[in-house]
Amino acid sequence: MVILTSGSQRAGRDGDHGAAPLGLPGTLLGVGLGGFVDGIVLHQLLQWHHLISNEESPHTVPGLERNTFWDGVFHVFTWTAVVVGLALLWVRLRGSGSRAATASLCGWVIFGWGLFNVADGVVNHLVLRTHHVRDDLGGPLSWDLGFLGFAVVLMVSGWLIQRRATPRS
Repeated sequence: MVILTSGSQRAGRDGDHGAAPLGLPGTLLGVGLGGFVDGIVLHQLLQWHHLISNEESPHTVPGLERNTFWDGVFHVFTWTAVVVGLALLWVRLRGSGSRAATASLCGWVIFGWGLFNVADGVVNHLVLRTHHVRDDLGGPLSWDLGFLGFAVVLMVSGWLIQRRATPRS
């Protein structure tokens, strides 16, 4: 069984038949890429919300400047998650004597994207209320709940994909 691990375990453990554990690098890649989708599509292209748009209105120049700054901080976080995920993936795969299981890695990336959405949806939308999916509509709860539903679908789908791709002993 492949699980989220930070060690450099190799062949023969838990029935992985020589595959390096891909859970942590795949999940980090999914968190980072999911964050990029959120930041680029929802923040920049659709302009539905910014990271702190519920705290600081983006409808004034100073408010937009402050929102843009915090969107940038958010993108630094997502970029860092992608870089760390790629570095871990490279370390785990180089010299392992085995090829990456594409389906397993894709499953973990999808899982990580869903994990990002759950964290964003619960922490930022529901608990801190720094923004909602649709701040331009007054932040209706239905959009936030739909976002969380999509997150659960991503996590379950990713988990099932990587489970099916991992050989069992």
